[in-house]
Amino acid sequence: MSLQIGLIGAGRHGRRYIHHLLHDLPGVSLAAVCRKRVEEGLPSLLTTEIPVYGDYRALIADPRVEAVVVVTPPSLCPEICFEAVKAKKPILIEKPLASSGCEARAMVMAAEEAGQLLMTAQTLRFDSTILMLKARLPEIGPLRYATFTSRIETKTGAEVRSSVPGQRGALLEFGVHLLDLVPFLTGEEVIAVRCELDRLPTMGPEMMAIVQAHTVSGLHCVMDIARVGAGRVARAEWVGSQGQMAADWFHHRVTGVIGDGAPFEWVVQPQQTILATLRAFVHAIETKTPPPITGRDGWRAVEVIDACYRSAERGGASVSVSSLR
Repeated sequence: MSLQIGLIGAGRHGRRYIHHLLHDLPGVSLAAVCRKRVEEGLPSLLTTEIPVYGDYRALIADPRVEAVVVVTPPSLCPEICFEAVKAKKPILIEKPLASSGCEARAMVMAAEEAGQLLMTAQTLRFDSTILMLKARLPEIGPLRYATFTSRIETKTGAEVRSSVPGQRGALLEFGVHLLDLVPFLTGEEVIAVRCELDRLPTMGPEMMAIVQAHTVSGLHCVMDIARVGAGRVARAEWVGSQGQMAADWFHHRVTGVIGDGAPFEWVVQPQQTILATLRAFVHAIETKTPPPITGRDGWRAVEVIDACYRSAERGGASVSVSSLR
């Protein structure tokens, strides 16, 4: 029998999940979909056999749904998570896990107390360029510092977010990927940050953030995160005692130099990160083992984001990151 998955959220990103659930996962079936505009049905599906709900509670309550995937704005994730936990159904939530560390903590605690699987879809961890960087990074010796750049085109059309006071922007939306990559690539948690924003959330969602992050060992990481008018940059550069290495996960290549050797470049075969994320989720369910990206991983990333916002509110002062308890 196939694993029956219900998906909540059928926007642009959610449609990618729908495609993989329909076509790329043997032994897995899309049991139901929940979307805000229920009258539009299911994108790219030429059948009415899969029910489309307008209320996430109805989808979670559907006895055919054995596990839940959530691809919604983070403000909706806590209540959906609590409902899935109450229904004793494993849940995968697209990053960021929640809008704040406090909400993320409540979600993780609820799942752990109920013994339910909660996985965070930090999909960049499955990117083939990032995985090559992780595997080859020891070649440049003990790490000294790193720089990250993530600039993404401004959303257009109906998907443009309005400037609502209190709403978080680029830092939470996709900067969370970079702050999650630091512990993934180094094994060290970020313990303190400094952050500057082009505007504070009290004025509306930020379009630009400059973050300085420090790890347990004192490793220094600088991050440039922004929405831009056009073009995309997705790059991380690492400096070690014996060389330098850079990963460009938009153009799928790793470059660098080690010692006195000639510069090198490796072109990487791209991987479907959402598909890899779904496979990992299904494997964790079927084997009853912890997922590779836990709820606590997602919580930690949001806690670091919280510290960044607190730093920006204090004029860029250094702020410690809360410990997970």
